[in-house]
Amino acid sequence: MSQAAQHPSITDVSAYMQDLGRRARVASRAIAANGDTAAKNAALHAIANDLDARRNDLIAANRKDLEAGAAKGLDAALLDRLELNAARIDDMIEGLRQVAALPDPIGEVFDLKFRPSGIQVGRMRVPLGVVGIIYESRPNVTADAAALCLKSGNATVLRGGSEAFHSNQAVAASIHRGLEAAGLPADVVQVVATTDRAAVDRMISMPEAIDVIIPRGGKGLIERVSAGARVPVIKHLHGICHVYVDDEADPKKAFDVALNAKTQRYGTCNTMETLLVNDTVAEDFLPRLAAAYQEAGVELRGCEKSCRILGGGCAAATAADWDEEYLAPILSIRVVADLDEAMDHIARHGSMHTESIVTENFSKARRFLREVDASSVMVNASTRFADGFEYGLGAEIGISTDKFHARGPVGLEGLTSVKFIVLGDGNVRQ
Repeated sequence: MSQAAQHPSITDVSAYMQDLGRRARVASRAIAANGDTAAKNAALHAIANDLDARRNDLIAANRKDLEAGAAKGLDAALLDRLELNAARIDDMIEGLRQVAALPDPIGEVFDLKFRPSGIQVGRMRVPLGVVGIIYESRPNVTADAAALCLKSGNATVLRGGSEAFHSNQAVAASIHRGLEAAGLPADVVQVVATTDRAAVDRMISMPEAIDVIIPRGGKGLIERVSAGARVPVIKHLHGICHVYVDDEADPKKAFDVALNAKTQRYGTCNTMETLLVNDTVAEDFLPRLAAAYQEAGVELRGCEKSCRILGGGCAAATAADWDEEYLAPILSIRVVADLDEAMDHIARHGSMHTESIVTENFSKARRFLREVDASSVMVNASTRFADGFEYGLGAEIGISTDKFHARGPVGLEGLTSVKFIVLGDGNVRQ
């Protein structure tokens, strides 16, 4: 392994990870004791200021990763996810400031009730402790994850992908400078300084140091982490998202939502991969929409009826297409008889990520919201809104398709637990 892929002092990855985990545990206790809201917010603003001041350093580090990725033959979608440009640096900075502006969940006491014995029983929101995050490609995750873990009172260990090594280390340097400026220990946020895969294997097998693991990346990474972890995992496997255009949809809304859900950005988990169109409106609706997709360079693969309507502009879909997360300018289209057939298709092929219906019928919208099993279910809105920033969370660690412990975009509350508290006045049990 080249020295560019890890810090020169790392010779024993297992020992390095064990030490990193030990320091994270110590830091988690320190932030629990000394990390009041003012200190955490000061650190977040200091990190944002440092990122803003060091834009050229970030772009230069990212350029190294982009050049290396292109040389390795990374596809366009991965290179897009890897890129740090001025707008994405702006988003990182804005995310940090938004998290600073959010209410601090730690220490919140709720559901406090008197019991017949005279005691009061309630619950208090507390940090998880040490959060380990394993992610690929997107260097903005380093800032987003650090911000949310810090504000929720957790220490965190971040292990980015090898393709973003230089970018992640540059962001980490800003994080550490911001923490120190606010008087918080730098070990509250640690970015693993090696791309050796053994670091991941060690990280997911340290329950004594790490309380929860959040993998964020491709299906292969998440399956590997889930299979080998001795630490609880919050995950989503993939994002096969659908938009269903109902026979009672407003045509303009349907056109705008379906176009945006696919073309606003291709390489994200909340991008629509399959369009479902009601049979009654398909003949009129699909040709106009297909022309817009083709102008955007989207390859169309459809069911038999879709292909008949669109002619040579649509290739025949295979059985595998309905279960494919393309993360690319490719879209599957299926014509369905009604809402029930649309929901049946989603139940068979969806990934419990994000599903949307376009309709003006309130009853159908209510049925879709109630019956579709996904972490986000939408009415007359693009699936691209399934995002922590758009939901007002400031940023997100990831989007969980699990049902425990968190579901959907994981923000501050998803990074906390609760404990029961009991208040008495010398009460004893009879």
